[in-house]
Amino acid sequence: MTTSTPAASLGRTTHRVLWGLQIVIGLFFVIASAIPKFYGDPFAVWLFEQIGAGQWFRFLVGVLELAGGIGLLIPRLAAPAAIGLMGLMIGAAFTQAVVLGAPAGMVTPAILFVLLAPIAWGRREQLSALLSSRTR
Repeated sequence: MTTSTPAASLGRTTHRVLWGLQIVIGLFFVIASAIPKFYGDPFAVWLFEQIGAGQWFRFLVGVLELAGGIGLLIPRLAAPAAIGLMGLMIGAAFTQAVVLGAPAGMVTPAILFVLLAPIAWGRREQLSALLSSRTR
């Protein structure tokens, strides 16, 4: 039985591009998105007041973004982190368009969704290995 490494099955350039995306997007979620929610950035507080779900929701979203951002930087967790963050971005886009009535606010979540999709797809072998190790 032969096992292929993700880098070998993807190609070196693709593997490096995915790592670059994972690092940049992971750092974005941790530094630019989650941390301001935790320290009570006035815009984050105001935005979650507008949503109407309460400030606990700001902390929940911050925890999900922090976990996803860190997960993107851990090889075996990159695919599930990307998928989870894609789901979060669907929720963010919906909230911007429907709850807040600001369809232009959908742009950032949509861009992040599009950037996370190749990570989820490109790291699918790791996701498959992670799922098969849990079923044993």
